[in-house]
Amino acid sequence: MGSPLTFDRLDGGAAQVVRLENARFGGAEARAPHRHDYHELIWIRAGRGHHSIDGTTVAVRPGTVTVIGRGQVHVFEQGEALDGAVVRFSEETLAEPGARRGTPEWLLAGRGGRTVVVPRGEHARLDGLIDALGAELQRPADEHSPEVQRHLLSAILLWIERWYDATRTERREADDAEVQLHRRFARLLEDDFAAHHDAAHYADALAVPPAALSRALSHVTGRATKDLILDRVMLEAARLLRFTDLSVGEVAHRVGYDDPLYFSRAFKRRHDEPPQAYRDGARGKSMHR
Repeated sequence: MGSPLTFDRLDGGAAQVVRLENARFGGAEARAPHRHDYHELIWIRAGRGHHSIDGTTVAVRPGTVTVIGRGQVHVFEQGEALDGAVVRFSEETLAEPGARRGTPEWLLAGRGGRTVVVPRGEHARLDGLIDALGAELQRPADEHSPEVQRHLLSAILLWIERWYDATRTERREADDAEVQLHRRFARLLEDDFAAHHDAAHYADALAVPPAALSRALSHVTGRATKDLILDRVMLEAARLLRFTDLSVGEVAHRVGYDDPLYFSRAFKRRHDEPPQAYRDGARGKSMHR
């Protein structure tokens, strides 16, 4: 029986910036494949190499950002003379509880990662924004810290979406129809996740057969429709637990559960601990940063 995959978690907070300066990865020192319990952006300003994301080899090219979503299996197989940065962040940092369209969360769900070309004239601006996020993460936390971090991360992700869209208008990918359906689903999900936990609602609202929606989402994200809905519901629950003083029962109601006990069981399956323990742990980390 093979060894289980390592599950990497963020230490000491909800986000992290690691600068790469003439960095080298791979060879005999390469890590074994591992999953991330966070999202990761790998910005490569200079250098070359390749890594594996969900078993797919992805080239490391200068002037690109590779987006690796939570839960994906990753290993940096080879990298030489790498300059840039790695930005890691949890789902809970992306938006305020109850917020609607704030960041392009569809971008983080792509199967096998997504590599986006950064226009040459934007390299310095991206470096500056990443440096600003890194500086914010290093300063002592105060009541403004979560909001400032969210805004900086949102700006980075929205820039990446802009660059992705600019590339897509120039060259259509073979799976463009599936990607666009996924984006429409993600926008609808932001509006309806608390009221509708059933996959049929989203297929009806998007005017596509349920099987077609399921195939498209599975192709793009590797996840079933129901799983994506539940992920969004539990993400909102985690945000409410972390950033508000609502009771567990009130959080359950906000995300569409009439039975707090049923909600608690579902939350524990997703986060490996019950809601109150999650809240205590998340707030404890913030206090000791």
